[in-house]
Amino acid sequence: MMNRKQFLRNALVAGSAMTLPMMPSFGQGDRDRLRIALIGTGLRGQVHLRQLLRRKDVEIIAICDIDERMLARTREILSKASQQKPTEYTSGPEAWRDLLAKERPDAVVISTPWEWHTPMIIGSLESGVKYVGTEVVLGITLADHWKVVRAAERHGGQVMMLENVCYRRDVMAVLNMVRQGLFGELVHLQGGYQHDLRPVKFNDGKAVRGPGVEFGDQAFSEARWRTQHSVTRSGDLYPTHGLGPIAHWININRGNRFTKLSSMASKSRGLHDWIVQKGGANHPNAAVAFKLGDVVSTQIECANGETILLQHDTNLPRPYSLGFRVQGTKGLWMDLNKGVYIEGRSKTHDQWDDQAAWFERYDHPLWKRWASDASGAGHGGMDFFVMHAFVESARRGTPTPMDVYDAAAWSAVTPLSEASIRKGGRPVDFPDFTRGAWKDRVPVFAQDDAY
Repeated sequence: MMNRKQFLRNALVAGSAMTLPMMPSFGQGDRDRLRIALIGTGLRGQVHLRQLLRRKDVEIIAICDIDERMLARTREILSKASQQKPTEYTSGPEAWRDLLAKERPDAVVISTPWEWHTPMIIGSLESGVKYVGTEVVLGITLADHWKVVRAAERHGGQVMMLENVCYRRDVMAVLNMVRQGLFGELVHLQGGYQHDLRPVKFNDGKAVRGPGVEFGDQAFSEARWRTQHSVTRSGDLYPTHGLGPIAHWININRGNRFTKLSSMASKSRGLHDWIVQKGGANHPNAAVAFKLGDVVSTQIECANGETILLQHDTNLPRPYSLGFRVQGTKGLWMDLNKGVYIEGRSKTHDQWDDQAAWFERYDHPLWKRWASDASGAGHGGMDFFVMHAFVESARRGTPTPMDVYDAAAWSAVTPLSEASIRKGGRPVDFPDFTRGAWKDRVPVFAQDDAY
């Protein structure tokens, strides 16, 4: 007889699968190394590569990119690793299709510009790949999101958005506190992407440094594609850093769901002013009309009655912040002031507790278990956790802890916010990518005994 803990774990995994079948475990087959291909070897792809090379149960069999500068850096990383040199696919924008046709990897990691994610995910699934890890976001249009969901269901594949903030240590401590009821019933949540990206959107490849900021190669790489979205689109272009953790706190797609969304955008001034400041009023780019509002505010209504406020703020001077707020009937956490207040347990009724003591006490069990392994990984260890979860799921043949329905719901905020802004901020209905299954699915993310 299995013990109670194993029974509950099995039930959680089964409940998360929905229409996606369990996969064969590679660790129990003829090979004990997961064969992974990387599509995209820019700065983010290189972060994933370094993390994968730390593992003995992974083999990088192929890489694909068209940027010789990034490929050279990737080759340098690989040359220091004690594994066979992967096959390179570099012939052009469609080289990734050749990779999928010839290599037949067990898993694929996609780290390319946003507009390539949907075709690359679907192409991977159609080629027989059962595990696809993709950088944010899932697609550009709402139709893109539906296409990916249906392709995952049709081909029995797992699609995991590699949203690393879900594994941030403070975010997971708050998740632990939420699950233990410290905040009571949750009522309102806030988050966003509040990050001065002006040096990223305009850069000539030279390093740009400031307090807490060091761009350069990253800026040069992203400016060639990311800036164009600010020219032609107005909406929350990067919602998942804030929304991913919020979705876990309130069990979205697993007993709860987003129902309506309303967005408004401020005027656009920041990018134009930056161009004039750095290049003068006669610079050619000073004539560009940027569509993206400097601050985009999005409100979301949930089936269980919670409200969410997301803010996208990347064009104006400001320190970095994701602006988290978790508020319930017994108290709240706000990351801007690094404060926690729990009614009846905080020191006084009118002052914040420093979050440090609370987070030390409620440090998530996964962080307690894997903190030493995460040491040195990117983004304060978050990158270890998100890639570890993806690889372990693929090796064991189990559903990923963040699945295609999560990826679609979080990422769909972008096209929905664009639609609402076009309608003068009027609410739009949020699609249910699970088609009703959210009512019976149970939470699986970051269970205490996971991996």
